[in-house]
Order: sequence, then C-alpha cells, then structure tokens
Amino acid sequence: MWFIVLGVLLILMKLADFGLVATWSWWVVLAPFGLALAWWSYADSSGYTKRKEMDKLEEKKRERRRKALDALGIDRASQKRGEAAERARRAAANRVEGSRTETREHNEKVVRDSVFDSKSHTGFGEDEAGRKR
Repeated sequence: MWFIVLGVLLILMKLADFGLVATWSWWVVLAPFGLALAWWSYADSSGYTKRKEMDKLEEKKRERRRKALDALGIDRASQKRGEAAERARRAAANRVEGSRTETREHNEKVVRDSVFDSKSHTGFGEDEAGRKR
C-alpha cells in the first residue's frame, strides 16, 4: 500500500515539475508500482496475506464475543478477579480453621491427659482418702 501511495506522489510531482523529481526518469518514478507488484506476489505466495486476514477475523471474533458477554452482563475480567479473590478468602479461612483445629485437638489432649487419679486429692476440704472433712 505504501508503495502505491509513494508512486502516486512521485507521479504528481513529476507531472507538476516539482523539485528534484521533475528531472528523474519515468522509470524511477514508476518503480514503486513495480515494487508493490513484487511485494504482493511475495505476500500471496508466502501466505502472509492469508495470515493477516485470519488474524483480522480472529480479532473480530474476539470483539464479537466480548460484546456478547458485555450485553449479557458478564464481564470476564472482573469475574476472574472475583474468582481469584474468593479463592484467596477460602485459602485464608482454611489456614485459620486449620490452626483452630490444631488448638482444639491440643486442648482436648491436655484435658484427656490431665484427668485426676482417684487416689489423688485436691487439698480443698478433703482428706487424703478423698472424704470431705
């Protein structure tokens, strides 16, 4: 495309006898059209044109999907952020609950291990046999 624009500008400058281009040969002035033809033949044979066309179609498809999701009220980016925040909240809650569970288990073990022996006495109003005074 740029070769065509350059060729048209050079032709206009040649016809208007403007600047240095007025003294150039017509072959030099028309050379950008030959370069454009060479570029188009290369681009078509190498698949460059087809890839560009497919990229444009993919971009249109992504834009159409985005518009459809927006019309439905589904914002995928904020939905992903919300899901990530929810996962972080769950992970934090699991950490806290895990430490609480460990504390409960430890406390239960301490209580189980500290049951008084029937022969021991507390010393609060009991004699050594465990009878009240």
